[in-house]
Amino acid sequence: MNGSADDDFGLTPLDRFERGAREAAVRVGPQGLRVLADLFDSQRPLSGIRASLPGFEDETAALIAASRQEDLPAQAVAAYLRGVAAAQEQAAVQVESVWSGPTSHAVPVRATAQVLSQLVARARHELLLMTYSARPYQPLRDALDEALARGVVVRVVVETLQGAGSALSGEEPAAAFHGLRLELWHWPVAQRADDKGRMHAKIAVADRRELLVSSANLTQSGVNSNIEAGLLVRGGTAPERAAEHFDALRSTGLLERL
Repeated sequence: MNGSADDDFGLTPLDRFERGAREAAVRVGPQGLRVLADLFDSQRPLSGIRASLPGFEDETAALIAASRQEDLPAQAVAAYLRGVAAAQEQAAVQVESVWSGPTSHAVPVRATAQVLSQLVARARHELLLMTYSARPYQPLRDALDEALARGVVVRVVVETLQGAGSALSGEEPAAAFHGLRLELWHWPVAQRADDKGRMHAKIAVADRRELLVSSANLTQSGVNSNIEAGLLVRGGTAPERAAEHFDALRSTGLLERL
């Protein structure tokens, strides 16, 4: 728990819990907080709750640890989580910066590889990815395979060798998604205004509620090694609008299935 004994003077156990749990609660978001609140209310053993929210195991563990430290009843924790969820929904939009490459201890940042894997893990209905370059990256393949097994509809828009000219080569993008039962889409060369147009967007949208916009391609170097930057947006209209724009490009024939 942060702070000195003087800082704690006059605080109730719930006040101290709120201070220790605040950061984890913000990361989980309103939908996840409501799931956790129901789990706390169900009187399940706390040891079994941690793995109940895929992609947020560390945050769930932090909330459990804070509740144990203050010896709070499960019902009080559940009420707090629902209250924070309601407040977050009113705030509407959460934006975090996301980076690939070297990190700085002075300025903690979210890593692209982790954010992308967690976004895919949280998808329950629909997942949209767009990338210029696509090469086999096993952690992403594993996350996509699990999403498909959950029944998530996965659509990936890629650049093709024909569309990229000499900028891409080899087995891109086929090898990156070989064997995965997802939909691959592309921007046909015939639909482009001139031969210099490229499919250069790099985004990920989960259930039209979360949007990752990044300079990183879906490659090992893009999500791990290069210095790449992006923003993760939860809530608001941006995630839904991004998915709707894809829908419009698809329905008008500007995007076609591979």
